Amino acid sequence: MMDTTYFGKKWGVMVFKDSLSGQYLHKQYVKYETNQLYRQGIEILTKGGISILSIICDGRKGLFNLFPDIPVQMCQFHQSQIITRYLTRNPKTNAAIELRALSLQLTKIKKVDFEDAFIQWHKKWEAFLKERTVSETTGKSHYTHKRLRSAWLSLKRNLSWLFTFEAYPALMIPNTTNGLDGSFSDLKNKLRNHNGLNDQRKRKIIDGFFKV
Repeated sequence: MMDTTYFGKKWGVMVFKDSLSGQYLHKQYVKYETNQLYRQGIEILTKGGISILSIICDGRKGLFNLFPDIPVQMCQFHQSQIITRYLTRNPKTNAAIELRALSLQLTKIKKVDFEDAFIQWHKKWEAFLKERTVSETTGKSHYTHKRLRSAWLSLKRNLSWLFTFEAYPALMIPNTTNGLDGSFSDLKNKLRNHNGLNDQRKRKIIDGFFKV
């Protein structure tokens, strides 16, 4: 299980955690969260003799393809959040309302049922997705419902990794990174109890929290 959390705008900490034992395996301070840093983290673990049976992560573009020989599960909660960012919590069109409602079912239904519902949604709203608007200024056309299309494309692009846990039941793969997100929340609550700490002191607390 791997993810990154930030402390202000200047730096963050990337953490790798065993989803079964709850043990923290590796951490590194980062300025930016990049796919290359995630790959380096996995390489450090494997070189240290740790077998990576699966990876649970968020939906960073290009991240999944870095590990072709390892089952990768995209956090279903992150996917739902992505849809909500595009459509808001109160979408205005029926198409958007239905797509967001479907995304909220990710953690509750099986892959076959979700895929069928997603296909049916697309058939119903395909023409709506293709609607274009002509700019009065430039005379050029663009998709009318751009944010809806972005939400749809996000689900379509990530669908292959949203139900990996179903294909490997023996590995007991979590379908979300909640086990790590909860650690981040706990850490930040502890830091809030020590207001005014400089970065050096913050890192000392973080080092102790994620002691490996």
